[in-house]
Amino acid sequence: MSVKTVTAEINGQSYTLTYSDVSGKYEATINAPAKSSFPLEGHYYPVTVKATDDAGNTTEKGATDPELGENLRLQVVEKNAPTIEITSPTNEALLSNSTPEIRWTVKDDDSGVKRDSIKLTIDTLTVVTEEEGITITPTEGGFECSYTPTEALDDGEHTVSVDASDNDGNAATQESVTFKIDTVPPVLSVDSPADNLVTNEQTLSVSGNTNDEGSSPVTVEVTVNGGDPVTAQVQEDGSFTVDVELSEGGNEIVVKATDKAGKSTEVTRRVELDTAPPVIVSVTIVPNPVDAGQTYVISAEVTDE
Repeated sequence: MSVKTVTAEINGQSYTLTYSDVSGKYEATINAPAKSSFPLEGHYYPVTVKATDDAGNTTEKGATDPELGENLRLQVVEKNAPTIEITSPTNEALLSNSTPEIRWTVKDDDSGVKRDSIKLTIDTLTVVTEEEGITITPTEGGFECSYTPTEALDDGEHTVSVDASDNDGNAATQESVTFKIDTVPPVLSVDSPADNLVTNEQTLSVSGNTNDEGSSPVTVEVTVNGGDPVTAQVQEDGSFTVDVELSEGGNEIVVKATDKAGKSTEVTRRVELDTAPPVIVSVTIVPNPVDAGQTYVISAEVTDE
């Protein structure tokens, strides 16, 4: 009797092996499955080889065979690396929080992201893994990750970088963002008006100076009695002047300087507008008439509301 057919079954597909006079074996050249074998049980594709002779006798060997099983376990590795996306903070962001939450995703739709390969580097000095505090949450195709620094970052520029690999050893392209922290509010001085000023001019000029070394430019808004703010034009040297309208009586003027990081400084001035002239109610001269060269008293009753 002689061998009639030899077949191999892999990933649900059957292939016929052809006898080779060169090797003296039954052979076939087969395209590997398109997906990695890592997610499968045992991390391999089981292969079954079946031989049939002319009499119809068959022999079958598979991946669990105690003698040949290890040779019937096809391992397939992917070549596509995972993808990383840092979602917060964004690149070139300006933050007022010195312990910002850093969030990112790592995805790989084949062999999957190797969890313990995920690491975050802060300013090339501090390397953080899950053991050091990264929160890793499974999501479709990978993981959502976050980390909040346990110690405040200094004011100024910082760079964070994320690395990861998949379970087949493909390293993702490192993803980085650079951001700036500014926790110091802008400096603000108001030259005019003086606090508790009394004036008869309804239009009041508000002027002063502001600056912020960490996150210029600074915007200045002036609010009178809680109304709509008026924006002042800030010059390159930090000076500003803007006219506002007063209401009769007491006025509360709030000058607010805000830097790009959202930190602000306020100065309040109280100004009274009095446009009503005084009223002379009565005048008396005693004595009247008066002797030449003698003194007299003049009295006036005056009110001013």
